[in-house]
Amino acid sequence: MIKYINETAKYLQDKGFDNPEIGIILGTGLGKLIEEVEVIKKVSYNHIPNFPTATVEFHKGKLIFGVLEGKKVIVMQGRFHFYEGYTLQDVTFPVRIMKALGIHTLLISNASGAINLNFKKGELMLIEDHINLQGSSPLAFKGVEKLGERFTDMSEPYNSDLNTAFKNIAKTNNIKLHEGVYASVVGPQLETRAEYRMLKIIGADAVGMSTVPEIIVANHLNLKAAAVSVLTDECDPSNLKPININEIIAMAGKAEPNMITLFKELIKTI
Repeated sequence: MIKYINETAKYLQDKGFDNPEIGIILGTGLGKLIEEVEVIKKVSYNHIPNFPTATVEFHKGKLIFGVLEGKKVIVMQGRFHFYEGYTLQDVTFPVRIMKALGIHTLLISNASGAINLNFKKGELMLIEDHINLQGSSPLAFKGVEKLGERFTDMSEPYNSDLNTAFKNIAKTNNIKLHEGVYASVVGPQLETRAEYRMLKIIGADAVGMSTVPEIIVANHLNLKAAAVSVLTDECDPSNLKPININEIIAMAGKAEPNMITLFKELIKTI
């Protein structure tokens, strides 16, 4: 993997990806932050050596380097998921590349379902902890210790200073920002009523199919990390209706302006 990381990082450096400070991973329906970035370079994933290719139709598949609020950023417009058939090492490879290019902070957004029924669709949830239900770890491979501590500490996977800043920004801008536990499942199927009940029992406030692998690798690499979920549906097992993916995308788009405000204001302070 070290060989692949070096090869990919050199390719992007030669393309002009020059010492980014902050990495950003944009989730489902959350691509408009790109419009706020002064774009310097843009490369499609399928042109980058050793990179996976996004297969989900509403994930764009571009790596973007530019300036946002005076900071150099590298943005993943479209992410990879375990359910696409990739390994967890593939899913998290871009995080290792962003670190190799120079980032010190990783910010993640995603779309998720609200398990906590006090949370409503269209609202945001700051992730303060997570439950990994994907059945494996992106660190479970031979030679991982050459890239960082094998037994990575996860006592504070989401940086408390970044989370405090997010909460202050939300208060200042009158944005409703819940705080809770995110459960990451494999997918791509949605959960059954029994699974939603189980998730509530084990302490999840929201559920999705991403983010946790990237956060684990961020901690492995000693990056400061934070993540915000857009709650796109309410997962009430007593009143469960069929999911409409277009409605989920639309709900993510409705909440996107608040997400953009949170990210932009936070980046100003980093």
